[in-house]
This record gives sequence, structure tokens and C-alpha cells, in this order.
Amino acid sequence: MPLEAIRRGSAAIPEVAGIMPPSSRQALDLAVEELGARATEWAGLALSERIALVEELQRDVARVAERWATLSLQAKGIASDEPAAGEEWVTGPYLVLRNLRLLRRSLADIASHGRPIIPGKVSTRADGQVVAQVFPADIWDRVLYRGFTGEVWMEPGLPVEQLPESQAVAYRENGAGGNVVLVLGAGNLSSIAPMDALYKLFVEKHVVLLKMNPVIAYLGPVIAEGFRALVAKGFFHVVYGGASEGEYLCRHEGVDEIHITGSDRTHDAIVFGTGDDGARRKAERRPLLTKKITSELGNVTPVIVVPGRWTEGDLKVQAANVATQLAYNCGFNCVTTRVIVTWAAWPQREAFLGALREVLAAVPPRQAYYPGAQERFAAFLAKHPEGEQFGGRNGDRLPWTLIPNLDSSGDGDICFTTEAFCGIMGETPIAAATVPEFIDRAVDFVNEKVWGTLAVGLIVHPASLRDPEIATSVERAVANLRYGTVSLNQWSAAGYALGVAPWGAFAGSDFFDVRSGVGVVHNTLMFSQVQKTVFRGPFRVWPTPPWFVTCRTAHVVGRRITDFETGPSFWKLLRVMAAAILG
Repeated sequence: MPLEAIRRGSAAIPEVAGIMPPSSRQALDLAVEELGARATEWAGLALSERIALVEELQRDVARVAERWATLSLQAKGIASDEPAAGEEWVTGPYLVLRNLRLLRRSLADIASHGRPIIPGKVSTRADGQVVAQVFPADIWDRVLYRGFTGEVWMEPGLPVEQLPESQAVAYRENGAGGNVVLVLGAGNLSSIAPMDALYKLFVEKHVVLLKMNPVIAYLGPVIAEGFRALVAKGFFHVVYGGASEGEYLCRHEGVDEIHITGSDRTHDAIVFGTGDDGARRKAERRPLLTKKITSELGNVTPVIVVPGRWTEGDLKVQAANVATQLAYNCGFNCVTTRVIVTWAAWPQREAFLGALREVLAAVPPRQAYYPGAQERFAAFLAKHPEGEQFGGRNGDRLPWTLIPNLDSSGDGDICFTTEAFCGIMGETPIAAATVPEFIDRAVDFVNEKVWGTLAVGLIVHPASLRDPEIATSVERAVANLRYGTVSLNQWSAAGYALGVAPWGAFAGSDFFDVRSGVGVVHNTLMFSQVQKTVFRGPFRVWPTPPWFVTCRTAHVVGRRITDFETGPSFWKLLRVMAAAILG
């Protein structure tokens, strides 16, 4: 990949042919026509019928879960008895089943109370901003995710008295919903496309045409089978193809809205066109396409490490935490940590980086399955030949790579401006006289110089929070970080994975400065005026979290927690915990 192909935002992803042949234009037209004919019926469907459909979806997705995970493992070159196999269970059928369970509860709440019931307290910050605690969502979450909490911060200006009316808007307004929405599916995690579809179907009350990403097209028949209750009634269809089919559908007169999970490049090509003409239209604010488009478009995800006095065990745990944020799914996540921000004067900075190097050296390299990974890797290393590689190159397996000591004072470093979408992360030390000053400077740095507005992490030892100045600085950071999800001590991927919270970019972007996207998905409590989500987790978790790359039983936990979601019970919960303890 030539260096000129790398620019601010997402790197170019080459198109590939999927395992499924592209749908013909006739098949695309028929799918759009049928969805359009059923859209009004879907929008007006009774809640009891919606609940019954969700229950049928739960049963059908559970039936295909084994095949779903198996196909994903085969495609990514992972053996079923490797710990990494747990990823394909969790980021595939488990998350979809969890999403369905949460949606069913919300629909039942709407039937009984007119809106989804918020499981935690609602409060108002000193500046008047309304905050709703949404996690843990139930007793199962309290046991499985001990010490984790999640809040949704609403857009400033929403009075707390109006929060209930801002939920489930599509179920309050006559004539809401009823559009044909094209979902352009992502190719990295198999739960993204079906969960995007579920949001458009059950939160916004639209019918959905899902075009599978060619990278993951092999799962299209499985998803269609899992969603057959909707397919049979003409409310949902799966089609196949690449950029040509996607462009045809985006401009199809029968498609009312579009949702894309992908890159800002693809978004801008859809809205403005390509090449110099597209760039000119964007600069002149003259879009080719004026349909409603919602999106999640990636991120150069940072994590700010607040210095403290850490034990050797603390260093090892947080090194495993950060290494996981790189190695999970081989680094092909929009929330893969790309920039570690440290205090230049932290006495334990080198010890932390040393511990991180040890973990990365121990994690086996993975098949770099996502198109263009080799070229993106080479482009980043051409800019930073000093990058430290762990594991070596072997065929299609790329080494984990750490680029330390990046200069935070300059503008335009590729590690700050471009999403690598492979197993590369950088580290940058920031000078400051005190820890609170470092925190403020780190926030300014990631807000202003690191591309994206999707997710950010903060790591802070509980002992550090006993210092009132540091605690105040951390809370100020949480408030000032312009990201859709802010996560303390645990990976910001929690915002995606736990489903109950809105998932998307920080509020405020539009077509002309889209950054990490517009709008949200998941959001099973159906908030309509969201600014961001804040997750807080323990600094140390016991037993080793099954999503950590150091967990030896992650494959067992992944299978068992998927079975748990097919019908939660304390017996199934004990089986999950027993496997986790052995990790």
C-alpha cells in the first residue's frame, strides 16, 4: 500500500470477493420491493407480536450458534480448543443473544409502563447534565461483571423530567418507523451486522436489508436462518456483493435510509462520490446523496495511563489488559487500542512498558485475515522502522508491534491520525509538572490530535483516586473527553459488548465532519438524546477476565456463556464461573 493511500482517518481497505456470489440486480430489486411492501405493517405491529418474534429469534439464533462459531473459527484460522476460540463465541452468537434478551425486556417494559425501565438511578450533574445508570442491567450482570458500572450521559439541556419521554420515541409517535433501511455490514466481528439490524428493526421500527460484507459473507446464510422469523414475514432480507452492489442499493429509490459500519472513506464515497469531484463536493457541502445515514466509522483508540505507585502484580495485570486491547481479534477492531498515553515523569513508565512487552512476546501471532493488513503494516513500519516486533512474521501471521516514544508535540504522526487496523499500537509520553496537569494535557492531546470520537480508555489505580486533586482531575477528564464511550480501568469495548448502552461516536458529527460516525446502535433502553456512555471497572479483576489474552480457558467460557444466554439460570452461571476460575 503506497504511503499516499494512508491519510487522516481509516486506511484504505482493498475490496475482496466474498465466498457468496453477488446478488443479481433483479434479486436486489425484489428484496427492496418486498421490504417496502411490508414496512408499514412492521411499523404498526403490536407489541405482543414483536415480543413473540424476539422470542422466536432467540430460539433460532441459539440453534445456529454452534455453526456460527465454527464457521468464524475456520475463516480466521483458529482451532476450537485454542483460548482465542472464545472470541468467536462471544463476539458472535453470545452478543446477539444478549442483545435479543435485553430487547425483549425493553419491549415488555413498554407494554407495561410505556417505556423501558432504567435499572439504576437517574441523577443530575452539577452542570445540569442528566445521567442514567444502565449497568448492571440485572442480577446476572451483578454476578458476571462484579464491580462494573455503566452510565449514559444525555445531551446537555435535556431536563431530567423529560428523560422518560425521550425513551422509545418510535413507540410514542404515531406513524414512526416504516422505512426501508439498508445496513452495510461490517466484516470484522460477526455480531455487528445483526445487532445493527436489530436496532433498526426493534428500536426504530424499520424493515432492514442487510448487505453482508464480503469478508464475512460466509455467515450470511447462518444469520438469515437465525433471523428466519423476520425473513418469512418479509421484514428482513440478506443480500451479497461488494462495492458495486452497495452503491446500487445506496442510490436505490426504494431504500429510505442507510446504516454503515466501516470506514469514513466509504461513508464519504457514498455521500459525496470519489476522487477530486467527491472532495470538491464535500468542501462545497454539496452531497450527492441526501438520505438519512447513520454510521460507526472507526477510531484511533487511545488509553490514558494515570501514573501511580503500582505493585509488580498491578503492572502485570494492566500490561495484560492493554495487550488484550491490541491482540483481541488480531487487532481488527475499531476499539483496538492504538495510542498509549503515559506521563513522561512516571517512575514506573519503563516498568509498565517492559511488562507489556513480556505479554506481547507470549501471545502467539494470529492469522491477519482482514484485507490489506500486510500492506498497512508495511506502511506504518515505513514511517516508524523503530517499531518493536513480537512473534515474528510467518506467512500471513504478523507480529504484534509496539512503537514507543512517539512525539506528542508534533502534528500528523501516522499513529495519531490513521487507524492501522492491524496489530500495531504506539506509546507517547507527555510532559507535565504534576499528575493532574498530565491528565488535563492528555485529555487535550487525545481530543485534538488523535483521530476519532468513538471510544477512549483511562487506567487509574484506586490508591491514586484517594488523592483529591487526582480524583477531581479524573472526573474532569471523564466529562471533557469527546468520545462516545469513556471507560475506566477496563477496555472500552465494554461499550460495544454489553449492549444495554448506546454504541456510537460522541454526539455532534454530521455528513461534512463525520469522524467516527453519526447516531448510535444497541441502546436497548432506547434513549434518543445521548451524548456518551461512561463505563467503570475494577483496576484488578479476579478471576482473569475471559476476554484477556492471558486467560487459558477463554474458549470454554465463550461456549458456556453463549449457552447461558440461551436461557439464563444459576446452574449455567455456575458453569461459566467454574471455567473462568480455571483461567
